[in-house]
Amino acid sequence: MAKVREIYQFIDSFAPFGDALDFDNPGLLVGDGEQEVHTALLSLDITSPVVEEAVQKGAQLVVSHHPVIFAPLRRLEKGSVPWLLAAHSLSAICAHTNLDMAPETGVNVALAQALGLTDCRGICPHGSGFEAWLGDLPEALSPEAFAAHVKKSLGCEAVRYVPGHKAVKTVGMCSGAGADYLEATLEQGADAFVTGEVKHHQFLLARELGVTLVEAGHFHTENVVLPLLADRLVREFPQVTWHIAQSGQAPECVC
Repeated sequence: MAKVREIYQFIDSFAPFGDALDFDNPGLLVGDGEQEVHTALLSLDITSPVVEEAVQKGAQLVVSHHPVIFAPLRRLEKGSVPWLLAAHSLSAICAHTNLDMAPETGVNVALAQALGLTDCRGICPHGSGFEAWLGDLPEALSPEAFAAHVKKSLGCEAVRYVPGHKAVKTVGMCSGAGADYLEATLEQGADAFVTGEVKHHQFLLARELGVTLVEAGHFHTENVVLPLLADRLVREFPQVTWHIAQSGQAPECVC
């Protein structure tokens, strides 16, 4: 029988929690490391619907990407997500920037796979991983065709983009709110950059530089890691029943 502690230690072996960026708060954030796990739920976020789904599935553990406790808690209110986890004896392991940067089962690796990129290589090393990545398309695409490719590959309802001045072959990427790495990937030869969130001035910068920049949504650039993570956990802990949360959805609507 697997314990929460053993699952935490396994995740730490390929996405070390000590590699997380300074602002982050990953780890075993709720629960008991000695708790036995028969059923576990994977989700990008831990929301009240995700907790409800975990309870319905008889889970003892939720593994998420985004930390369920990020800022210091001043109070634990009844009905809040941490309170619900504790009330239902659910443990929560959250692997955030350490999982983003992981070189094998990381979020950016999963994003590159979803986009069909090859010859993937990390840049901006941090700990045992990399903060941003580059990869190559099988064939060059026009900026417009590349934006459509990102939209289809990630299952987005829509993407926002700036079309660059040349065809796209080499792609830079950083999942989530990763537009700060745009220029670093351009210095390494990227023709385009994909991320989840882009600020107005970053779109302006891409326009000035003549580079293709695609904003595909925080959820859609990171949710791709769940099948990859689930596959690795299933192979290591076959005695545990693993589920990917169906209640985990992008919070915003597009019209």
